[in-house]
This record gives sequence, C-alpha cells and structure tokens, in this order.
Amino acid sequence: MSGGTEAAPPSPSPTGPCADGTCEVEVAVGDVLAVPEAYGLGPIEVTAITGDSVEMAAPLTGSGFGVAGCSGGGGTSSNGGGGVTMKCGVGPAATINDAMSLKVAEIRKTTAVLRIEPAG
Repeated sequence: MSGGTEAAPPSPSPTGPCADGTCEVEVAVGDVLAVPEAYGLGPIEVTAITGDSVEMAAPLTGSGFGVAGCSGGGGTSSNGGGGVTMKCGVGPAATINDAMSLKVAEIRKTTAVLRIEPAG
C-alpha cells in the first residue's frame, strides 16, 4: 500500500474520427461520434436514418443549445447538462451552438455520410 495520494485521472479526451473537431465519416444507426467539448455536445449517437434525414441525439455539455439548419430541440437542466435531438437532411450545413458545422453529405440505404467541422 502506498502512503501518497494519487491525482484524479484527467477527463478522457474524445477519441475517434471526429475527436479533433473535423471529419467526414460514414455512419449507421447506433454509431457514436465523439466531438470536442468546445462544441457544447457530448458524444453524438445516430438514432435513425431514413430516406431523407438522419436523426441524432447527444448530451449537452454546456448550459444552452442552439441549432440552425436542422430541426432539433431538447432541454437543459438548471445546472447545465440535459440532452438534445437533431434531425438533419441532405443539404447545407447546420450550425450547432454557433461552434460546430454539421452537414449530411449523403444518405444511402442504411448509412449516411456526415461532415463535421468548426463553424465559421
């Protein structure tokens, strides 16, 4: 047994193709994409892919949520947190939390191609 105290482990950094904030990735229902905390979202889960849209859900890491270019909504608790859903079709990129650009580039039968990058 050691007599010293150990520092708490750091929060895990996002991993995966979108961890640095920029990616183009093919996804299927059930896939989860980790994005930087600066985007205001936790890992984004693909919940449905239809002929004309991709539905996603994500926990919030900040105290608010804003989306332009996709339908979406959700709630935050009084101390931040909560979750959101988004439904995006192929077309112009949506802006999430004024920080992240999310574009559905292509929808196939059971997969979709998403492009994620910093907004602006």
